[in-house]
Amino acid sequence: MKSPEIYLDPKQRNAKVIELLEKQYPNAKTALNYSNPLEILVATMLSAQTTDERVNIVTQKLFKKYHKPEDYANANIEELEQDIHSTGFYHNKARNLQKCCLLLVEKFNSQVPKTMDELLELPGVARKTANIVLFNAFGITDGIAVDTHVNRLSQRLGLTDNDDSTKIEHDLMLITPKEKWMKLTDLLIFHGRQVCMAKKPKCEICVLNKYCPCAFAFD
Repeated sequence: MKSPEIYLDPKQRNAKVIELLEKQYPNAKTALNYSNPLEILVATMLSAQTTDERVNIVTQKLFKKYHKPEDYANANIEELEQDIHSTGFYHNKARNLQKCCLLLVEKFNSQVPKTMDELLELPGVARKTANIVLFNAFGITDGIAVDTHVNRLSQRLGLTDNDDSTKIEHDLMLITPKEKWMKLTDLLIFHGRQVCMAKKPKCEICVLNKYCPCAFAFD
């Protein structure tokens, strides 16, 4: 028999999701290692289709070799590819990194811009990356970063009926207080990695199971 809590409307359910996950993961934040805006931009671009752990291994050496946008812009492309090879899709990532940093040099005085519109001008940067950079580098909240975990969990929890990341972000912004927008991203990522995995979610130990329409549907 389903619990009555799963019949809450998305806004009410989302409030409980945030409340419970904040208790579960009080220190939830990005797992990427960085020390300045350029580093979080590069790390986030490299994180596509790989794990943050892998990115942190790569950037430990990368950030000692490349310090400024000029370093990436002027790098030998084959050497840069080898430096990021283990993150996967290294041809595209290296090209985007180089083009991105070239534009930073030519248009933004070698500084990572602080607005969504300007960040979206950069090659290889979409809204997810821009949101992560704005929040973690500058403390600016402009939206909700929708990665694979946020995409999956927001659908399972009945917070959206969409599967397009832009539409999911819009739906989540409508039901989430602005001051919690990026906190929701971090919470759902933590929970997606540790409990609500793609193939075998651990519904039996999930603090959200009585609020989740999909709980115990994966046995």
